[in-house]
Amino acid sequence: MRPNILLIMTDQHRADHVGFGGNQQVRTPNLDRLAGESRVFDRAYVANPICMPNRCSILTGRMPTSHGVLFNDRSLPPNTNTFVKLLAKNGYHTGLVGKAHIQYGMSRFTALPMEKEPAYTDVFEEGWDTLEHPDRYLHQAPVIDDFYGFKQAEFSIGHGDSVGGHHYLWARDKGASHEELTSREPLKKSESWWQVRQPSLPEEYYSTTFISERSAAFIAEQSNEQPWFLQCSFPDPHHPFTPPGKWWDAYDPADMQLPDSFTQPLGEVPAHLKLFHSFDARGNPVQMFGINETQLKEALAAQYGMIEMIDEGIGQVLQTLEASGQADNTYVIFTSDHGDMFGDHGLMLKGVMHYEGCIRVPMTVKGPQIDAARSNSLVSSLDLAQTVLELTGLEEFDHMQGVSMVPVLSDPATSVRDQVFIEEDLPMNEHVARVPHKVRTLVTATHRTTLYSSGEKEVYLAMLEPASEEVRQASDRLALAMLNATDLSRLNRQ
Repeated sequence: MRPNILLIMTDQHRADHVGFGGNQQVRTPNLDRLAGESRVFDRAYVANPICMPNRCSILTGRMPTSHGVLFNDRSLPPNTNTFVKLLAKNGYHTGLVGKAHIQYGMSRFTALPMEKEPAYTDVFEEGWDTLEHPDRYLHQAPVIDDFYGFKQAEFSIGHGDSVGGHHYLWARDKGASHEELTSREPLKKSESWWQVRQPSLPEEYYSTTFISERSAAFIAEQSNEQPWFLQCSFPDPHHPFTPPGKWWDAYDPADMQLPDSFTQPLGEVPAHLKLFHSFDARGNPVQMFGINETQLKEALAAQYGMIEMIDEGIGQVLQTLEASGQADNTYVIFTSDHGDMFGDHGLMLKGVMHYEGCIRVPMTVKGPQIDAARSNSLVSSLDLAQTVLELTGLEEFDHMQGVSMVPVLSDPATSVRDQVFIEEDLPMNEHVARVPHKVRTLVTATHRTTLYSSGEKEVYLAMLEPASEEVRQASDRLALAMLNATDLSRLNRQ
């Protein structure tokens, strides 16, 4: 029988905010144990450092300029092919528990009207793009029998202490009141940043608990007669930082270690990065800003509590997998959709900042015939779709742009790509008028080159030892030439 696939995802989770990523403070024993039995990709990058574009790239194996979801403001068309559709078509039982974020989750009843008529009209059934709207789940869940290939889906909609989707109905079934689930009045809150708070929502109703419990139930319900695919997707540790119950004070802000670059001056950088330093944490909607030491330490302590809670939940899911007797025929993949600056260069969150903290993510793969080892081979979120298809013996579909990582699963020293391309496109409005609306980055074995629509660029060494000036200038010219010569919207292959 074909192997099962368990894809575990977190949200806005830096590659170094796990123990196996070198972090000596956050406690992640279950993820560390998983990494110790897996191929660990130390140079895994995103296709786009924003939630929806990269999640859609993971599903489709295509760049955002190809699948069309350029930002968190539009839904992936339902006729788009995904690797999950191919799995379902070939006999897999496919499920998703937790955050999907494939559709734009703002209710059409509260969305602002467009200034102009849209460029196209819907040819799909009315309501196709409302399955991730929380207001559809206040009384009963809509019937979901094919959500981009997922035959079974249970959503957790929102971040932090938000309760939406199937998560809301699950909590109501457990005895929670509507008022208990919708109150956003915190038990405690940071005096320095309103995004750090202890929620009044009890731990037993929190999203991490829902996702861990329901993912474990999905696995326990599967038989050895049909292969399955499950995406277990946590909306944490994305901001707001709201660890519930015992996780709120699991870490002392006073003990938090700041990143080495926190106090380093930015030097010669594009103008918008200096502009971000002038922003503070009071903005709503939340945006990137220059963070101070108190804010950062409180955010770190709260996020580490969220991460440790996720780790405990992942342990529950993996324990259920072992108990089911199916672990030996299951590939377990762990990754995140993107990272966060989290104090690097004194900056916080994400958005037109293609530094390592935002663009590099944790990634591990465990499964049959995979020895535990670490690899420095370049890989992309874009590559997960083709990798899953090859592991399950299926052919890729047309216009996929990633490459399979399977050769690296056999030999950690093997390379499957010479570079990773990263895109980011922002909708232009008054909030971002002074910010570049397009960013393109090329990551190679030795360099990271970023070009902005403002005409500015950044070139950084990715090597531990600095190269000579002559070598650096030659490498810079090569990287810039490769990036400038590449039209990502027409690229079929990386």
